[in-house]
Amino acid sequence: MRTYHLIFCFLLSFAVARANNQEQQDSINIDLQEVVATGARNTTDSRLLPMTVSVVGSSQLEETNSTSVLPVINSQVPGIFITQRGILGYGVSTGGSGGIKIRGIGGSPNTDILVLIDGLPQYAGLYGHPIADNYQTMLAQQVEIIRGPASIFYGSNAMGGVMNIITRQPTKDTVMTNLHLQGGSYYTLDAGITNQVKYKKFSSAIGFNYSRTNGHRANMDFDEYNAFVKLGYDFTKHWKAVALGNIAYFNSSNPGTVSDPIEDNDMHILRGTASLSIENSYENTSGAIRAYYNGGRHKINDGYRPQNSESPQQKLYLHTDIMMGVSIYQAFAFFKGNTTTFGFDYQHFGGHAWNESIIPNMPDNDIIKKSQDQVAGYIDLRQHALSWLSLDAGFRLDWHSQSGLAYIPQAGISFILPKSAQIKLIANRGFRNPTIRELYMYKPANDQLKAESLWNYELSYKQYLYDNRIRIGTNVFYLYADNMIETRITDGKQQNVNTGQIHNTGFEIEFSYTIIKGLNFSTNYSFLHMKEKQLAAPEHKLNAAITYHHDKFRIGTDIQYIAGLYTALQPDMIKENYVLWNAHAAVRIYKGLWANLQAENLLCQKYEITQGFPMPPATIIGGVSWHF
Repeated sequence: MRTYHLIFCFLLSFAVARANNQEQQDSINIDLQEVVATGARNTTDSRLLPMTVSVVGSSQLEETNSTSVLPVINSQVPGIFITQRGILGYGVSTGGSGGIKIRGIGGSPNTDILVLIDGLPQYAGLYGHPIADNYQTMLAQQVEIIRGPASIFYGSNAMGGVMNIITRQPTKDTVMTNLHLQGGSYYTLDAGITNQVKYKKFSSAIGFNYSRTNGHRANMDFDEYNAFVKLGYDFTKHWKAVALGNIAYFNSSNPGTVSDPIEDNDMHILRGTASLSIENSYENTSGAIRAYYNGGRHKINDGYRPQNSESPQQKLYLHTDIMMGVSIYQAFAFFKGNTTTFGFDYQHFGGHAWNESIIPNMPDNDIIKKSQDQVAGYIDLRQHALSWLSLDAGFRLDWHSQSGLAYIPQAGISFILPKSAQIKLIANRGFRNPTIRELYMYKPANDQLKAESLWNYELSYKQYLYDNRIRIGTNVFYLYADNMIETRITDGKQQNVNTGQIHNTGFEIEFSYTIIKGLNFSTNYSFLHMKEKQLAAPEHKLNAAITYHHDKFRIGTDIQYIAGLYTALQPDMIKENYVLWNAHAAVRIYKGLWANLQAENLLCQKYEITQGFPMPPATIIGGVSWHF
């Protein structure tokens, strides 16, 4: 199979080279309909990219007044599913949720989907997974999702896809402030403030948010403080600097499953991220040099089960972790229709974990103190030819201090057809290096693990009709993953081994229609066939929504249907099917002052996404927001 992969990519690469050498007789008139920053590093018309990129804009993020971006993405984007356990808060460790699956790929805990903030990776250095409670609508301008591998640009952990949170930054001279306060079911409260300023060469965006809930079960409390600042300065019309800082602190309690409750399973998590970018943009070249850091401190009481005669913990689990690096890329237009991107990435990540005694005079004990490095270079060649054809071929060479070298090819074709239609084909590879946890921590650790690998093949179609009032999109895909890391019984004991395989096929459909001004209907559906069943990846996912926007009020409702959601595979397979009906409304009281109300699960469905954690019945949250 690997030979066929290489032959396919070579033939597409050859076609790109031929396109580079031919004379460009046709002018390239591109009516930019959707410009994205994910999937090409530099901002690009999404029609020229061979992969499927979904965009969730600021109006969609703000409309439901959700604290987190994840529930909005879960409903707006087909092929993606995000686990929940309650009304607010995802938590970490045992009983945590916020796992992201794209087309059945996600890993456990969520290591196969890479979350980015402004194109820079975000995950815990020891465990290799993102922290779901960090990703709030307060800091997001829009979210871009690649459904399928994106390892050529983003390396390890982008094996199944990427979610890129583009943070707020005003582009025109302005001063904007937004205040919001809302509360509701289970003593849930959410309050925050954001401010954006643009004055000549300087821009800023700052925000602070506080949220909390008692939860719908005992011992399910959650509260979080989150703050961010983003500063920009334009040195010239071609060069600018951008600095970003974000810090979050949250407390989360895990009550355990209904049948096996836990006492005192409390987590106190501090996370922070910072980055500095120097960016340039000219007519024929653009790029950036970006340095970043993110890290955290976790303090966890694993709790105890009094019904099993267990005693309270005598030691707490603590860890500090870091992930820092440098990302450099530059895109060149060597001739008409050409974009050639060169990039270099360096990452250093790791941390220190230990058990800290609660009992006086009892010694602490180390678990792990380890760091690793990763270096990569890549090139992506894209050629727009004949006004209707775009060819793409790329290659990444990635070196990891534990796993060694990995090669990542990608090749694709985009046909830009009349009447705003487009057809895309892509074949690409994704990979994930084993995490420090899998290699060295706890009893299943195995320092001989190899990187996971995935091949993806996709055909997609998209068209705009009726003066862009109708948008249709569909795709079919096949993906094959091997060397998947699983915990198996080996020589009588549990061990992490490279034995897993995944064969997934499916299709996804999107449709939206602006019926009249302000009135919009949208729906999306995804079907996933899994030869090897996966947790938290529904076979059927359907979402339908209708919204109406007016100067003085907004109203909307949506229905989500989930079927074939596996919540357990062993010892017995358990599947969930459910229908959720949600609604929201807002009324303008005075100028920028709005009162809003949102309700979820109006049908009071009884269902579980994570086994043993029943979701809450109908919940209602209301409040006010003020834009000035």
